Amino acid sequence: MDDQQREISTDTDRGFQGRYSRRQALKGAAALGATVGLGSLLTACGSSSDTSSSASPSTGTPKKGGDLLVGVATGSAKDTLDAQMSINEPDIARQFELYESLVGHDRNYQIVNLLAEELTPSPDAQVWTVRLKQGLEFHDGKTVTADDVVFSFQRILNPKNPKAGAEQLQGLKPSGIRKIDDRTVEFALERPNAVFDVGLAYYQNTVIPIGYDPKKPVGTGAFKFTSWRPGLDSDFARFDNYWGQVANVDTVKTIEFPDDTARVNALLSGDVHMISNLPGAQITVVQADSSFRVLNSPSGGWIPFTMRVDIPPFSDLRVRQAMRLIVDRPQMLSLALNGQGRIGNDMYAREDPVYASDLPQRVQDIEQAKSLLAQAGQSDLTVELPTSSDYVGFPESAQVIREQAKLAGVTINVRKLDSGTYWDGYLKFPFAQDFWYTREYLPQCAAGSLPEAPYNECHWSDPEWVSLVEEAFRTVDVDKRKELCHAAQVIEYERGGYIIWSFNNQVDAHSTQVQGVYEDKSGIPLMSWHFNTVSLG
Repeated sequence: MDDQQREISTDTDRGFQGRYSRRQALKGAAALGATVGLGSLLTACGSSSDTSSSASPSTGTPKKGGDLLVGVATGSAKDTLDAQMSINEPDIARQFELYESLVGHDRNYQIVNLLAEELTPSPDAQVWTVRLKQGLEFHDGKTVTADDVVFSFQRILNPKNPKAGAEQLQGLKPSGIRKIDDRTVEFALERPNAVFDVGLAYYQNTVIPIGYDPKKPVGTGAFKFTSWRPGLDSDFARFDNYWGQVANVDTVKTIEFPDDTARVNALLSGDVHMISNLPGAQITVVQADSSFRVLNSPSGGWIPFTMRVDIPPFSDLRVRQAMRLIVDRPQMLSLALNGQGRIGNDMYAREDPVYASDLPQRVQDIEQAKSLLAQAGQSDLTVELPTSSDYVGFPESAQVIREQAKLAGVTINVRKLDSGTYWDGYLKFPFAQDFWYTREYLPQCAAGSLPEAPYNECHWSDPEWVSLVEEAFRTVDVDKRKELCHAAQVIEYERGGYIIWSFNNQVDAHSTQVQGVYEDKSGIPLMSWHFNTVSLG
C-alpha cells in the first residue's frame, strides 16, 4: 500500500467495469478412493506432483449457450440463500453467483469497482462517499439506487441481528449511513477507519433491494436464482441485463458432494464440468486423463488448527506453545495437501504488505514441546479434534497432527463429523479446524480475532493486542499502520491460539470442454465462482 491516489484499471475478464479511485493510505474408483498414506508418516514425507496451472482463457469468440454443471464440496440441509450470511462452500458459491458488493477483488487480489463507480474517503478516513454506476439493475428489473445501499448496510449492521460482514465495517453504525442522492451514499464513521474500503470489499457485504426476502433471492450478479434443494443442488439462469460481462452459458447448476471421491468421480465420468477443491492425492489421477485440467492457484488461503485460549487445556500458554512446536509443517504440507502450498508460521494475511515475514520460522521441536507440557502438568495430555470433509486438507491434516503429537506423548482423538454438525459446534470446540480465504491483516482481525468478531474461534481477547489493532484501524499513515500491525502480529505469534501450518494453493479441476478459466489469488474456489467468463466448447 501507499499514500498515493491510485487507479486500478478495468478487469474485463471478470466483468469489472470502470476505474476504482481511492487514497491507498487509507478468506479409476480404486485410485480415487486412495488417500494420503499415513502408515509411514513418522519416517518419510510424500512427494509433490507436477501441478502446473492450466488456466485456459478462451481463444477467439466464446461459444454461447449450454448448461454448466459444477460439483462443490460439502453442504447440508442447513444451507442458506441469505445474501449476507453464507457459511459453507455451497453458500459462498451461491453468494458470488447471485450477489455483489460495492467494491471487490480482482484475480490478483487488488480492489476494483463492482457496483460503485467511485469510492472517495475524507483526508482523515472518517467519511467515505460512494457513487453508484448508472443503470444498475436487480434481477427483478428494479434499478439499484442509494436507498437500496442504505437498506443493505443497515441490515448488515442491525444490532439485534448483525450479519457476518458487520465487523468488517469498523466504526460504522446504522445512523452513519446517509443517502445524498439517488446514486450517492455517505458512510460517516464514529472513528477513522483507514481500511474501510477493504471492509466494503468483503464478499458478504452485498447490496440487496429494499424488502429483500432470502426465500426469494434477488441480487445484481451475473446469474439469477431459479431453484435450490438445501444440501443437494442449486440452479441459476444467465442474467441478460447484467452490468458487466454477460455470461456465455445459459444456466449453472451447482451440485453438492460431501464426499471427495464422489466429487472427483463425477468429473471423470462427465457428470459435471468442473469441481472445487481437488484433493492433493487425486491430482495425478485427473492429470492422467487428457480430457481434464487441474486449475492450481497460489493464494493467501489458510487452514488453521484453532485452540480456545479461554478454557483448559489451551488457556495455558505453555500448552499452546507446545502444540505449535509439535507440528512438522513441511511434512504436513506434503502429506495433507500433496505439497500444494507454502509453509505457514502461525500468522495469517501473507498477501498483505504488512505481513510480518521477519518472524522466525517455527519448526518442530519435540523436546521443547515435552518440556513445556511437563511445566504445565500436561505430560499425558489428551484432546479431541473434530473434523469434517468440508475443505480439502481437513481430515488429512487432522490425521497428520494426530501422528505427530504422539512423539510428544500427546493423544489427539480425531472425530469426523458431517458438515452441519461440525459448523454448528466449531466456535465451541476447544480444538478444531477452519478454512479462510485470502484477506488483509486488519479485516482478518475483524472477522476472526477481535473479541467481538463473528468467528473468533480461538476466543482471543488479549488487551495489548486489541489496543494495537484498534489504533491501526484509525491510523491513516501507512508506515505507522504497518508498525502497529507488526507489533500486533508479534503478540499473536508468541501467545495466540492459531496453528497456521500452511498457505494452501486453491486446486480445482475442469473438463477441457470448459474455456475461460483463470488463476485467482483469492483462495476462493473456481475463480471466486465467477462463471460469467466460462464457455462450453
